Amino acid sequence: MTVTKLPNTKKNIFVSMMELAEEYKATNLVDPMSGLPCPDELINLVDKYMRAGNNDFSPIEGVGSLREQIVSIFNKQNNTELQAETDLTITAGPLQAMSTAITTFVKEGDEVILFEPVQDSYAQLIEMTGGRPIYINLKHPEYRIDWDEVKKTVTTKTKMIVINNPQNPIGQIFSPEDFDQLKRMTNGTRLVILSNETFGNIVFDGHPFISAASVPELAAKSLVVSSFGTMFNINGWGIGFIAGPEKLMAEYRKTQQYQGFSVNTPAQYALAEFLKQGQNFREINAFYQSKRDYFIELMAGSKFELIPTKSTIYQLLDYSKVSDEPDTEFVMRLVRDFKVATIPFSAFQHEKTKMQMIRICFAKTNELLEEAAYRLKNVPVGFRKNN
Repeated sequence: MTVTKLPNTKKNIFVSMMELAEEYKATNLVDPMSGLPCPDELINLVDKYMRAGNNDFSPIEGVGSLREQIVSIFNKQNNTELQAETDLTITAGPLQAMSTAITTFVKEGDEVILFEPVQDSYAQLIEMTGGRPIYINLKHPEYRIDWDEVKKTVTTKTKMIVINNPQNPIGQIFSPEDFDQLKRMTNGTRLVILSNETFGNIVFDGHPFISAASVPELAAKSLVVSSFGTMFNINGWGIGFIAGPEKLMAEYRKTQQYQGFSVNTPAQYALAEFLKQGQNFREINAFYQSKRDYFIELMAGSKFELIPTKSTIYQLLDYSKVSDEPDTEFVMRLVRDFKVATIPFSAFQHEKTKMQMIRICFAKTNELLEEAAYRLKNVPVGFRKNN
């Protein structure tokens, strides 16, 4: 007899679409496998530290020089006073950080609040601990949080609130009002706030970004996850970090020693020296905003509707004027008939949705974006299953 912790989980849509993109030789707009260059200096630094013999296990909490550099940047950006020794841990990417945090603080029978649309992995991570995900839908079309609904949802079983700020796939950003509501709701509780802020440095059009760690009333109960992967095009290196108060981090590290243990040692040393040289995050932010703007410009005149995303490297496309097909069927036909691989909006919902939207990643070369836009604009109105 086969035993499974996730009886309702199959191969996820992201893996499926990547495989279909390869099978049909399609333009891949699924995820940031971009072909965008990693800085030469960073590559040279990895080579330097590998040749110098820094190829053994790193400390469980991460290489000290990298923690120091990240804490210095984090404190400056968020007006915080984190300590490198106790308040930050290097992880094997953001997903491992999220997984380990959930494993650490969520036990069987606990409830965890998720805001939908939400990354597909979170619910599965919660369920593997024996916890129960509780979903709160962001209100379309503004995708705002109904805090009255959240208050009604919190019970004595609620252990954690997971926020994705900025929110993938919609690019929504937590506002000061959102944090004010979160402060009031969690005041006097032992709730843990787990905030994925991977795209906190990629926010467009002058919109302000606020980290959960920068809100004094929330800092003591918040763990913040992030990464430099997208900024430097090194997602494949598998390096992220999690930051938070010593009391929470001490518990987190107990689990880290069994789930993460050691993270890419020479790359940690290289990234530490690279960050020490000083990086222009505004320039990187402007680069990705230009990618968003270029793709929107390329799509002008199409039947797809685009509301420019406020952040992240993802853009939603409304296809309701092109087809009435469900989004899962639509993306399958796009990749097969028009050689463009995308993600259906329903991948971020735990129940079926009638929203006729797809998500694309614009962290690509201009040539790839041009090819994708050309193919998408050639999708005829009335595109149907029987066409």
